[in-house]
Amino acid sequence: MTPRLLLISAAVILWGMTPAWAKPPRVATDIALVHSLVAQVMEGVGQPDLVIDTTRASPHGYNLRPSEAAALARADVVVWVGSALTPFLEGSIEALAPRAVVLELLEVEGTHRLAFRQAGPSHEDPHGHEDVHGHEDAHGHEDAHGHEDAHGHEDAHGHEDEHGHEDEHGHEEQEHGNDHGHGDAHGHHHGSVDPHAWLDPHNAAQWVKAIANTLAQADPDNAAQYHANAARAQTRIHQLEDDIAALLAGKQNVSFIVFHDAYHYFEARFGLSVAGSVALGDAVAPSPARVAAIRHMIAERNIACIFTEPQFNTGLVDAIMEDAQKEGTRLRTAVLDPLGYGRTLGPELYEEVMLALARAIAGCL
Repeated sequence: MTPRLLLISAAVILWGMTPAWAKPPRVATDIALVHSLVAQVMEGVGQPDLVIDTTRASPHGYNLRPSEAAALARADVVVWVGSALTPFLEGSIEALAPRAVVLELLEVEGTHRLAFRQAGPSHEDPHGHEDVHGHEDAHGHEDAHGHEDAHGHEDAHGHEDEHGHEDEHGHEEQEHGNDHGHGDAHGHHHGSVDPHAWLDPHNAAQWVKAIANTLAQADPDNAAQYHANAARAQTRIHQLEDDIAALLAGKQNVSFIVFHDAYHYFEARFGLSVAGSVALGDAVAPSPARVAAIRHMIAERNIACIFTEPQFNTGLVDAIMEDAQKEGTRLRTAVLDPLGYGRTLGPELYEEVMLALARAIAGCL
């Protein structure tokens, strides 16, 4: 063996003997907006990997590509929303990354969790907010730390706390959203946690802190950087919430329809009035009866706008719009994207998506 080859071989051996903690951990994330939050915390240290490409399929039902499975298999840390969003991923993490540190964001302390609405928002209960922890929501309800939000109003729906007190309809709230055994369109049970919790900026602020704590434990050499990045990210998220509230000022009493029931957290945080959803979930097409009910709602109520999503065919919404026009109903349409469909990955993505939601709603209403 030549001296040059001996030197190369020695370098490879030494590199392979380098302790795992000498390099930043490999981090795998589930969806693009979680990837963005992790990227903010890892800025200047490393970059996370994205496991689920939502431009290809919904995160609710997804088949991993070999490259995505490989990213999961090499991960030292996995950060994901939880099985309520991606039930298939739980088994994949156990099988492919059994030694990885796993951070399930829906379980982070202080996360504002809402019950999944089996029937979606409706004209009987346009908000339908039920906090599975009994914390108050964004209509002036207290957050996980007991602080009121910027609206400062009391609970308009009469929901009370986690001790099982009855709400204004006489229904007893169940702590942690105990189910009644009836599955909804996502495969969740009635009363289980709505997984779209990243659409509440309060949750994002809690999560970047938890992400920093997890990464600091896995990589103590860069702990100070992770914590500093998380503090900056929290400041940006708080400013983002103020910016969104300003964009949506005066829009709280204007009713609109979404394509599928994914915006519960955004509605709750900013006091919006979603009258209904065309589909209950993204896995099941709406029934003719549900479409008829939406058409009736548009005809009978002052519905300002109906929103599509880039992941779904707009044909059904186009037909509803055409019927509304024939009836002489003034109805506008725009696009909402809760997942960052087709956008560039990176630290800026979370803010971009959240502001785009607010601008789309404000512009259509």
